[in-house]
Amino acid sequence: MALLDVRNLSVGVEDSEILHGVTLEINKGETHVLMGPNGAGKSTLGYALMGNPNYKVTGGDIFFNGLSIKDESADKRAKAGMFLSFQNPLEVPGISLSSFIRNSIVQQSGEKIKYSEFKKNLKEAMEVLSFDSSYKDRDLNVGFSGGEKKKAEILQLLMLNPKLAILDETDSGLDVDAVRTVSRGIEEYQKKRDGALLIITHSTRILESLNVDYTHVLVKGKIVETGDASLVTEINEHGFERFIGGQEKD
Repeated sequence: MALLDVRNLSVGVEDSEILHGVTLEINKGETHVLMGPNGAGKSTLGYALMGNPNYKVTGGDIFFNGLSIKDESADKRAKAGMFLSFQNPLEVPGISLSSFIRNSIVQQSGEKIKYSEFKKNLKEAMEVLSFDSSYKDRDLNVGFSGGEKKKAEILQLLMLNPKLAILDETDSGLDVDAVRTVSRGIEEYQKKRDGALLIITHSTRILESLNVDYTHVLVKGKIVETGDASLVTEINEHGFERFIGGQEKD
């Protein structure tokens, strides 16, 4: 049984249908990459999988751990073990990064955690990301640079250790050093081989140090090709022209 089973999924925003019959299976421990040109619908898929109410499922279904989640709220999907990182993480005044993560863990697991254990795990995760420990006491993302916000997202990934992590353009706007740091955090999550990854990107920089099992190309709301990691190399060298051309002939 697949961890995530997306069946013929169509999704609309307001009066426009963005995704047209997307089918995708992700198994435990696998890393999938979703690539495509700007406007292809990549982020729409991420938001729809996570249950953003602005993205309406107009056809098909989404199964997670064998159960349909098409009509479940985002918080229930998160509690079931799904995680979505954002392109532009929001600032949340009044709650520290540390408190936010600790509360998220409690909400996800439904159990209290020892503060000493949490503190130890948080320190280790921040060291993986070369993240200044003082940031744990600052309001979530308030005054953070773009790179620091992305580090905070990956820090949450490491601490929550979800069954499925959907990373939406995590490398967007980052310089080379920041991409390497974020990649190191994703690699640390990947080493556990328990969780699965869906990495949504139009770049290839963040993938250089990661083990990729499957690559999917999304064009105009449809997956037009699926391959292995070599497909990432082809896209890096030649772009999306071949896939866009093929889609226009349909």
